[in-house]
Amino acid sequence: MMSYSFEAFNELVCGRHSVRGFLPHAVDQHTLHQVFTTAVHAPSNCNTQPWQVVVVRGETCERLRKRISEAMANGVVQMDFPYDGVYQGVYRERQVDAARHLYNAMGISRHDKAGRDAAFMRNFRFFDAPHAAFIFLPEPFGVREAADVGMYAQTLMLAMAAAGIATCPQTALSFHAGIVREELALPSHYKLLFGISFGYADADHSANKARPGRTALSESTQFFD
Repeated sequence: MMSYSFEAFNELVCGRHSVRGFLPHAVDQHTLHQVFTTAVHAPSNCNTQPWQVVVVRGETCERLRKRISEAMANGVVQMDFPYDGVYQGVYRERQVDAARHLYNAMGISRHDKAGRDAAFMRNFRFFDAPHAAFIFLPEPFGVREAADVGMYAQTLMLAMAAAGIATCPQTALSFHAGIVREELALPSHYKLLFGISFGYADADHSANKARPGRTALSESTQFFD
């Protein structure tokens, strides 16, 4: 078995973070093929590889950006999987902490409803990223296969990080599944789980200064002999 540097891998994993401000230039096609080819080596139950992925850029990306933003502004939401966005206990605390880091980085106060609403709506413009990847789980797959898709997505984002590409996984990009399917001429049994906005990070964008913390290992992991 080949030996790799744990330190280099640890730096890659810990250095990857959700980016919410992108430069306008696109990733070249050769690099796209490289990272997506690497991602398909993610593990899955019985090697079913249940993910279906559609990557957009250019005019297609702009049409989706416009249609999804308009639908959200008009209060139209159509999701394939339920999501109520309600967390309790420590999970709520982590959600609030993440929001606090983001809004503080952007200079948006807790009581600035207009500023927070505007920041939220940027989700549906893919944070102005030049690309988005829409991740589908075909019917009749369920929760177990959704876990496989999660492993695929992490593999993809780490491959992108290794190539210098910034990412932001977004449940928000699943809020208008019907529009996405219609625009991309996809079959109805493709069910949209989430999307990933990606491109090259704008280092000067204030949102990219946010770094929410991680819990101590002892809070999530137990070891037994």
